[in-house]
Amino acid sequence: MTNDRVGKILKDLRKQKGIALKQLSKTLGVDRAHLSRIETGKVMPSDTLLRRMSRRLGGDIEMLAIMSGRLPKDIQALFVERPKEVVSFLRRAGGFNGGHSMVREGEDAQFAGIQRKYRVADLFCGAGGFTAGLIRTGRFEPVFANDFNRWAVDTYNYNFGEHCVGGDINALLERKDHELPAADLVIGGPPCQGFSLLNKKREGDPRKELWRAYMQVVERLRPMAFVMENVPELLASQEFVEIRKMAAKMDYALEFAVLNAADFGVPQRRRRAIIIGCRTAKPRLPLPTHYNSAKSDDLFKTGRLSWETVRRAIGDLPEPEGIQARVGEINPPMDLHFGRTPIPSSLQRYRCIPEGGNRFDLQKKRLDLTPQCWIRKKSGGTDLFGRLWWDRPAFTIRTEFFKPEKGRYLHPQQHRPITHREAARLQSFTDDFIFQGTKTEIARQIGNAVPPLLGQRIGETVAAMLDSVLISSRAESIFV
Repeated sequence: MTNDRVGKILKDLRKQKGIALKQLSKTLGVDRAHLSRIETGKVMPSDTLLRRMSRRLGGDIEMLAIMSGRLPKDIQALFVERPKEVVSFLRRAGGFNGGHSMVREGEDAQFAGIQRKYRVADLFCGAGGFTAGLIRTGRFEPVFANDFNRWAVDTYNYNFGEHCVGGDINALLERKDHELPAADLVIGGPPCQGFSLLNKKREGDPRKELWRAYMQVVERLRPMAFVMENVPELLASQEFVEIRKMAAKMDYALEFAVLNAADFGVPQRRRRAIIIGCRTAKPRLPLPTHYNSAKSDDLFKTGRLSWETVRRAIGDLPEPEGIQARVGEINPPMDLHFGRTPIPSSLQRYRCIPEGGNRFDLQKKRLDLTPQCWIRKKSGGTDLFGRLWWDRPAFTIRTEFFKPEKGRYLHPQQHRPITHREAARLQSFTDDFIFQGTKTEIARQIGNAVPPLLGQRIGETVAAMLDSVLISSRAESIFV
């Protein structure tokens, strides 16, 4: 691979991010002329600089390292130990024979380039935020989905094709006339209300048991991997102990953690438990691409970007129009950018809240407009009736984001709660994603969704993990 090719890739990545060479030079603390020589192929970046540029520009560091002639140490060792076998394997994997291109038939043709698409089954799919993220990677193909809510099913099928089946997953699993399609990856988030701290009656909540149906699908399909998403409290529950036991019994290794969506480019601080299981490789979690610049100078240490902000997500939208959703009647984004009709006292309350303020500001300025329950509750609930900051991420977008008394949902500047379109953007849905149903149902779909951009970051990591499984299994068949 020539310097020209690596330089062009780095230049293209920089332009896609909209970053000027001067800005990149300042960010990395590297001479602008040196970066220009790298982009024009006159010199190759050092290992350290290549890694920093890759992280800043969102490139695949391992791919760039290999293209610049820096093979990983384990691959180098394999070349030294078994050079003929490695060369033979690479030729077969690439479909070459003695230097002459020859794409093989059947399995070898599918294997060539390792760019096959993995089949996905999405359980408790909702609107399909997780699926939307996986599709953005270009590496996944949805083949089955299920959700109990009929409007969510309609939304999923409208955006991804008619393969989402509505109804109770347990009833579906009991049917003799329905066979689940083969899948390489099972994803989904069993309804989390049973685990959530917001649910005061969570003990004995039947929704805590729906993880069993999820794991039953995993057992039936035996996918290469699965990803489960839920509230952070799941990881401290007895149910998670049982999930780990079932996964181990099926030979799945697990990796899990609580991830903050803001660390992956979503303009929202949303903490979720992510569990990744894999049968034939060590699972791994995605590495953060963004960081909280108010707390550290990570940009100069790891090349991560600053958290995305409310301003960058919704700042270009005009004031809302009307009070009803107009999906199918007018083009996005205005189809979901509508307001409400607050009573005069509500408007007066909104005006008391400064940017970043909350119910305590209302109590200080207009005690007469403050609900008695808030006056009695002197601590906690600092996000209730809160106003967003322009230059920070939003807080968790829930299903009733249109009610300011439920959380920090007031627009940073205008005296109103955020609209459905603004909530969808803060969840990282693109404007061309079409929601179906009433405005209440659409709000529920938006609030319950896995942010597509978080799903994309997870998908990129899972695709690389599954690729490694294919490479390993193929190498084993050749070398053994």
